Amino acid sequence: MSDLRSLPAVDQLLRTHVAAEIVAEYGRPITLEAIRVVLDDIRKHVSAGDTIPQRSTILQQVRDQVKGWLKPTLLPVINATGVILHTNLGRAPLSQAALRAIQNIAVGYCNLEYDLFPGSRGSRSTHTEALLARLTTAEAALVVNNNAAAVLLVLTALARRKNVVISRTQLVEIGGGFRVPDIMSQSGARLVEVGTTNQVHLSDYELALKGSAALVLHAHHSNFRIIGFAAEPPLKEMVELSHQFGVPVIDDLGSGAILDTARFGLSHEPTVQESLAAGADLVCFSGDKLLGGPQAGIIVGRKDQLERVRKHPLARAVRADKLCLAALSATLLHYLKDEAEREIPVWQMISLTPEQVRARAHHWLEVIGKGEIIPGQSTVGGGSLPEETLPTFLLALQMRQLNRALVKLRAMNPPIIARVENDRLVFDPRTVLPEQNGALLVGLQNLLGKNIEAEV
Repeated sequence: MSDLRSLPAVDQLLRTHVAAEIVAEYGRPITLEAIRVVLDDIRKHVSAGDTIPQRSTILQQVRDQVKGWLKPTLLPVINATGVILHTNLGRAPLSQAALRAIQNIAVGYCNLEYDLFPGSRGSRSTHTEALLARLTTAEAALVVNNNAAAVLLVLTALARRKNVVISRTQLVEIGGGFRVPDIMSQSGARLVEVGTTNQVHLSDYELALKGSAALVLHAHHSNFRIIGFAAEPPLKEMVELSHQFGVPVIDDLGSGAILDTARFGLSHEPTVQESLAAGADLVCFSGDKLLGGPQAGIIVGRKDQLERVRKHPLARAVRADKLCLAALSATLLHYLKDEAEREIPVWQMISLTPEQVRARAHHWLEVIGKGEIIPGQSTVGGGSLPEETLPTFLLALQMRQLNRALVKLRAMNPPIIARVENDRLVFDPRTVLPEQNGALLVGLQNLLGKNIEAEV
């Protein structure tokens, strides 16, 4: 066993040229902490019978320790899975205009809550409200930090300690543990369930409305679908009935579609405009799903109802920040300028034809020289259009060590996220951003050149 007295002291290590380089790059406090942690670890190993490492090895361990502590955990990745709104991978990529808007606002001060004309305090709502009203035909709009917060805020402001009617077919749970009954409970609203798990009729709502209901909540099914012997009344009929009893209807639309998804070979996803046209008093939806913008919860609808929501104390706790509002405004402008399919990445991906996808896949095959192009299916994801797919073409690699290959892809810079299908590693061009094309090809070449044998 080595003599611990020969272990370099903290001061001795700090005076070395290597330590000076670490301090210059990362700062003295964290370098000093890393030296102490590394020396303590060495003492434990020496006490267990190991030898004292060379000084150069100790300093490398210090550098590695600091780098490990400060290594970013939030990283850009290449999404080659074919899932367009991949919740685990950050959902909707932003348009170039949205990115520029964020940068313009982030680098300095802005008029977030300052009215430039009179030179007095203003409201952050003004930056998106007019755009949302024009786009959706709503009387008013409010933006908060996500759609779960939007639903919670509306229920708290309008129905705390009051009855809220909802169909049993809509008591859903989506990703991340968002459960409609739990949100209603947190808001203080009292849940009044109507219908059965597969069937709800207008008469079920009428019976509940004859009681003391404050709201009717209509919730999007999100990431599941009821098939077979199942039925729900149309939103318009629900609204007409509820309004006969003087009860407002809140439509938790979720995905926030503005464009008709049926135009792209998908099932029709209810749009915000359709919910408002059906008479819903307030409509809640996400900014980072089919809208294709930043994470946000958007509430549009009647001005009198929204004013009550806007004035509730919880509204401040869930409000959107300046960067979200900047990106959202830029995204909304794409729709108003009729350029969403051309400028918003989500709609660029959805609108790609199979021929366009196949051309990209063949280019990949030509560059790496290995693999096979096979037909496949892309999915929308993000709790939108369950079981709906878009035809695509995949680059498939028959790998002998699939798990090892997946690990190596995830360890690259940037990480590449692929999927396994029929015991083959597959890459879907639909969800790979054009500017990431080169990095993907470099990654695939590195993968195939590092003794990861491919059989094609």
